[in-house]
Amino acid sequence: MDKKTKRLYFIDAMRAWAILMMLQGHFIDGLLDPMFRDTSNVAFNIWKYFRGITAPVFFTVSGFIFTFLLIKGDKTGLQNPRVKKGVKRGLELLFIGYLLRMNLFGLLQGKIYDSFYLVDVLHCIGLSLLGIIGIYLLTQNRKKFVFPTVLLGITLTLFLFEPTYKTWGFSFLPDAFANYLTKNNGSVFTIIPWFGYAVFGSFLSIIFTKFKDFKYLYFVTIPLFAAVGMALVSYSSKLFLLLSQTTGLQLFADIYFNNYLFIRLGNVLVVFSIFMLIRGILKNSTLLKIGQSTLSVYIVHFIILYGSFTGVGLYRFFHHSLTPAVAISGALCFMVICTFTALRYEDNKEVIRLKIATSVRFALVKGEVLATSGFQTAKTLFFRLLRRVGLAKN
Repeated sequence: MDKKTKRLYFIDAMRAWAILMMLQGHFIDGLLDPMFRDTSNVAFNIWKYFRGITAPVFFTVSGFIFTFLLIKGDKTGLQNPRVKKGVKRGLELLFIGYLLRMNLFGLLQGKIYDSFYLVDVLHCIGLSLLGIIGIYLLTQNRKKFVFPTVLLGITLTLFLFEPTYKTWGFSFLPDAFANYLTKNNGSVFTIIPWFGYAVFGSFLSIIFTKFKDFKYLYFVTIPLFAAVGMALVSYSSKLFLLLSQTTGLQLFADIYFNNYLFIRLGNVLVVFSIFMLIRGILKNSTLLKIGQSTLSVYIVHFIILYGSFTGVGLYRFFHHSLTPAVAISGALCFMVICTFTALRYEDNKEVIRLKIATSVRFALVKGEVLATSGFQTAKTLFFRLLRRVGLAKN
């Protein structure tokens, strides 16, 4: 792999594709009138199928990129600077995830709504990064094959036993913690099974890093990923049916009847193979910049669509009310607005942060001056009152 490909541009392009798919998916799913959700319509079914690919690709790519950076240096364990950065990034994503669900008007009334505690993509990715760091640290002193083996083992375990743990309500936990494990309270994503895709991306990253200097890396991985991916999509359900019939275990039958995790894993591998195949044309600067700015794009889309902080967003006014023509054209405009705004922010991030910091410091200084002035005024009035009632001398 030459110096240019060490950046792995196809990964940034995959992230850009996934975030753009997410933008249009959230917009159309949230605003399209239910009467137009016709499962007999070929176009709608294609859109629905590809929308289902978005989250698995996003989680997998997130795990891939994070681990690629984590293990590429010479330092290991706690000496690895990427560990500290990763912990900071994971906590930052958790913080932003909760921040986006905060309602300022509710806070002014002393209320925190139940929706604040719901878990979404950012929470799961943030916790996934922390989980990958934990596994990395626990296996650092083991043989090199242990780290990737544990990662792949976690993916298989979470996917195989999903029919079992998805029925658990985790009612013994406070809702704020149970929401990471069950959708019963309204969480969009849960750490299980989605952590499985993140660690699978981590596993793939280790494989890429190990063979980064192999001359025929892409020549081998492209058809391999495509073949394994298509096999999972086409034959994994049949395999679990056969296992159920052979062993009599209900678990395999349950997987067969709702085999979305392994099928989506196959989709992810196929998407990887496609982007690796066309990697030579995926060096458009804007596309790569979008792929490197997914957090900013996500934040902007959440504020505009769902009305973070104020509760006033497109979702409030147009929820399940648009026709297909309006929804599709609106989704395209929404994608442009969100990405343009996010990229503009990225270009001026340092200036904006400096202005915010300056404004905060100014507000703190003014607040201190007002507080001091208010205290002196209150003190004067208090002693004046005491003098009037004879409890203090002039």
